[in-house]
Amino acid sequence: MRSLYNPPRIVIAGVTSGVGKTTISVGIMGALMKRGLRVQPFKVGPDYIDPTYHQAIAGVPSRNLDSWMLTEDAVLRTFIRATRDADMAVIEGVMGLYDGRYGERNSGSTAHVARILGAPVLLIVDVAKMAQSAAAVVLGFKSYDPSITIAGVILNNVASERHLRMAEQAIVECCGVPVLGGLPKSSDMSLPERHLGLVPTQEGLVPRSTLENVVNLVEAHIDIDSVLRLASSAKPLSPPSDVEVPSLASKIPVRLAVAMDEAFSFYYPDNLDLLRDIGAEIVPFSPVRDAALPPDVDGIYIGGGFPELYAEELSKNVSMKESIKNAASAGIPLYGECGGLMYLSGGITGFDGRAFPMVGLVPGWCAMQNKRVSLGYLTVEARNDSILMKAGTQVRGHEFHWSSIERGDIGHDTAYNVIDQPGRVEGYAQKNVLASYLHIHFGAMPALAANLLSSCAAWRNRKKDVT
Repeated sequence: MRSLYNPPRIVIAGVTSGVGKTTISVGIMGALMKRGLRVQPFKVGPDYIDPTYHQAIAGVPSRNLDSWMLTEDAVLRTFIRATRDADMAVIEGVMGLYDGRYGERNSGSTAHVARILGAPVLLIVDVAKMAQSAAAVVLGFKSYDPSITIAGVILNNVASERHLRMAEQAIVECCGVPVLGGLPKSSDMSLPERHLGLVPTQEGLVPRSTLENVVNLVEAHIDIDSVLRLASSAKPLSPPSDVEVPSLASKIPVRLAVAMDEAFSFYYPDNLDLLRDIGAEIVPFSPVRDAALPPDVDGIYIGGGFPELYAEELSKNVSMKESIKNAASAGIPLYGECGGLMYLSGGITGFDGRAFPMVGLVPGWCAMQNKRVSLGYLTVEARNDSILMKAGTQVRGHEFHWSSIERGDIGHDTAYNVIDQPGRVEGYAQKNVLASYLHIHFGAMPALAANLLSSCAAWRNRKKDVT
């Protein structure tokens, strides 16, 4: 019989998007850190940006818990591996508490993850335009799914002490749920935003003072002792039998160049950890600043980010573009996701209409649009063999982009058929190059990570044979 696992943990959920989940989560994390606790942050869903705020305040990578891309056991494995040395886990939700993949009740939602983790929920309600009506909102959320424990409420955008008391009294009397505090309307609580959401902290544009103001405000207005008490009420977990990363018969020792700078920072930490666990040495490089790829690498991984904001710098770094193009021409495996696809294309046209040539390995030109082009989960099927998967393999992923690529008819070089959208094809796959708007979590199918490294090792061995 497996022993139970029960670290203190709390889910910070909202009634909708935009109610202050990230701000309040960061504030609570910081307040707990100031008490000397080791906090492990998590983010529900496929988000890359909010976790940068978690890491900035907690000092450790924030892990994604996505119950649509991952199985329930994979979510549990991710959670357990990350919390072994933590005193407390804080899980920031996505959208509204019950919002998940369209057509599948709760799948991929914050509620689904809370149920998997047996975690109590703190529900954030924006009361800027209501008072006692907040009780009706909380009652509806509490009644919608009795398997979810809404253990407390936090009010945001409170106008006055009287406003707070009116809403609190109604919630306690009607719903039997404690109100742990109310945050006043304050410019100090706002975090900088752009077209994909918040500005990632890696870019250095978010002052430390902004995060410190958030922590101070949360400490002043939220009962942190009650947060700790509720976190300790979580239900014991029964870990899956295979908590550890699936072992391979032998490691695949390769050097993998990974683009990491202000233009490219969208990586699931568990993707990089899995690659390391099965043998990869991750070698960071900067397409913005470095003159060439790192020496003696066996593969290249260019994730998502904001290449459109650094298009001029990327375009002017001709030596790096040539280094990548020459490596690809020599057969090195090259995998690009979203921003990586844009960088590997013929060029990028920005929001302002200025056009900048890029690497030119992927046919077509990417142009930023004045509205979001696509957001959501996808199931795709590989049209051809690639460095990640065999033809016919199906995998789940996520896309979120404001650019579109004008490619013309590239026929058999298209990477995927989109199962959810019959007739739609996506991405580019040709020999050793795979690029797509799709973000893939390797935890959903660890064999993909092994396939990438096997492709890198095969190229290295071919190169040795030639030399």
